[in-house]
This record gives sequence, C-alpha cells and structure tokens, in this order.
Amino acid sequence: MSHVDRIARLKIELDDWQPAIWRRVEVPLTASLRAVHDVIQAAMPFEDYHLFEFRVDGQRFAIPDPEWDSLRDRTTSAKTTKLGALIDRGITELTYTYDFGDDWRHTITIEATAAADPATDYPRYLDGARSAPPEDVGGIPGFELFLEAIADPNHEEHDELMRGYGAPFDPALIDEDAIRARIAKLARRRAIGKAAFAKRRGKIN
Repeated sequence: MSHVDRIARLKIELDDWQPAIWRRVEVPLTASLRAVHDVIQAAMPFEDYHLFEFRVDGQRFAIPDPEWDSLRDRTTSAKTTKLGALIDRGITELTYTYDFGDDWRHTITIEATAAADPATDYPRYLDGARSAPPEDVGGIPGFELFLEAIADPNHEEHDELMRGYGAPFDPALIDEDAIRARIAKLARRRAIGKAAFAKRRGKIN
C-alpha cells in the first residue's frame, strides 16, 4: 500500500512518570524517524540540544556515529528509515530516548493509520496533558526535585531554580498554543519541501 497521503496517529508518553505526561499527534507515513524526532521535540516541547534514539525490536535507529556504533550496537539511520516502513512490518510501538544524560525515555504508540485530509497540513498536534520537564533538569530524580523546590518559596534551591528556569512552572498546565505553533512550523517546512520536489519532477518530466 502506498504511504503517500496517509498519516499515523501517534501517542507520545514519557516513561516512569505519573500523572502521565503525553501528547497525541498525526504524522505522515512518509516521514523519516528523524522527522518524527522533530515532531516529538516540538510537541513535548524540548529544545533539541541532545542526541536521541529510537528502538524497535532490539534495533537502534539514530544519527549514525562511528564511535558510538563501535562501542554499542549497530545503528540504522533515522534519516532514511520511514515511519510507514515500520508500520508495514507490523510495528505498533517504539521506544524513544532523548538526552542520554537525563535519559528521557518515551513510549510511542501507533494508535491508527488513516487517509490524510487534503485540507490539513501535517504533522498536526491533537491533544496532550501536563508540562514536559525542562531541559537539563537531571532526569526523573532531578525533575522531582525541581518540582518540589520550585513550588516551595522556602526551599533552599527555590530562588536558584527560579532564576535558572526564568518563569513559574505549573506541571499541570500545557502550552498548547506554543506547541501548535512549533508543529505548524514543521508542517510549513514539509509543505515547502513537497512543493520544491514537485517542481523538480515537473521540470524533469
């Protein structure tokens, strides 16, 4: 089946945290895993400062690095692996890790596939819950400490964390307008790329 003009609905959930921090998005089946990474970064949101990997059935997908591959296991390029190719293999769940220091592990569930809406630009944000952890907060233990300290003006680290983060942090809130704006930027970039590809094909033909 052709992957063109088809999308997958993905649920992105941060592992080892309750209440759950999650997002739901729609992504074209033609998207590479690198593009799915970009969507996750925009949806949580993170700032894409660190390395990432996907794992599926013991196989690692990332940006290949000869030093890493020699020390660990073989890496398949996330730039050339398409989401639709994994779905064709019957894959319904992926593991995504961002920042190997903080070790933010996520479960990516492929909830459904469907025909794309011709009037909609993809990727598209649907819904979600709760704020994602700030960058470089120190993983799950650091996030727990961060929330405890930033909520308590008398905590010895409160003032320092407020200066570092720069704003109040409410873990129950989610800035959906900001997320939609970030996802829309990816959708515009994809639309420009599709238009340029179609123009090149038109010249060749």
